[in-house]
Amino acid sequence: MESVDNIIVFSGSSNPDLTQKICDYVGIPVGKTKVEPFPDGETLVKLEQDVRGRDCFVVQSTCPPVNNNLVELLIFLDCLHRASALRITAVLPYFGYARQDRKSEGRTPISAKLVANLITTARADRVLTVDLHAEQVQGFFDIPLDHLKAEPVLVKYFRKLELQDKVLVSPDVGNVKTAKIYAQDLGGELAVIDKRRISGSQAEAVRIIGDVKDKHVLMFDDMITTAGTICSAARLVKDKGAKSVRVGATHGIFAPPALERLSEAPIDEIVVADTIPLSREAGQLQKLKVVSVASLLGEAIIRIHQNRSISAIFESF
Repeated sequence: MESVDNIIVFSGSSNPDLTQKICDYVGIPVGKTKVEPFPDGETLVKLEQDVRGRDCFVVQSTCPPVNNNLVELLIFLDCLHRASALRITAVLPYFGYARQDRKSEGRTPISAKLVANLITTARADRVLTVDLHAEQVQGFFDIPLDHLKAEPVLVKYFRKLELQDKVLVSPDVGNVKTAKIYAQDLGGELAVIDKRRISGSQAEAVRIIGDVKDKHVLMFDDMITTAGTICSAARLVKDKGAKSVRVGATHGIFAPPALERLSEAPIDEIVVADTIPLSREAGQLQKLKVVSVASLLGEAIIRIHQNRSISAIFESF
């Protein structure tokens, strides 16, 4: 491995455990900093080491509490810029507001573009992120963005299960592309569920296109938020005779009532990446398994520092 002496990786408050794993992979200590609130709630970020002329990375998922973590990231970026860092990369394992990528109705914002502008204005030189909810968000940034996929990490886990007679089920029509990618990498047939959304937090699986009888069902998505779609789909495939149901997702947001729904749903296993730290309640869900994207992000950080190809990462995973 080439020298990484000039890299500093800092951790925001959102996911220090992931940052530590990333630094372990890179072979450096976590950058020294202090993040604390003023009495009135304002956030203070203070660097406790010299960053002048250094290649700096800030790991911060804009997960709940979304706005607090986002503002902390912006302050962190500004702090590094004013301390004369050579290059600043915002590492966003989970990019919040990505779902607000268009005006779905009148008089609504395009918040994903706003957040992209804020990160650019705060003087980030580039962005590194994992599984954007909408890939077109990459075009919202006026700075370079490297978009990683957690798919190699999830595929590696599910391959170890050595499941026979499996079928990759898309929980809705919009997820078909993702299901096809996993079907290609894991093998197995493909099925699609026709979904009807009842409200913002509730969706109902109406029918399934494809055969799941006596098969092991695998469903993948970029995130699990309220789990309405995935639980409704799990019940449908079970009713159609599926042997087992396993779910994989990159971002385990688990907004209420997700954990209650998942605990009651006929799902044998739920696998998520560690882009978002688990709450204490989520950690008590026995069917939940966490895999790490630390090596994926760590390798990307090394390659960014060395001006090497990022896409080549996926050939080694």
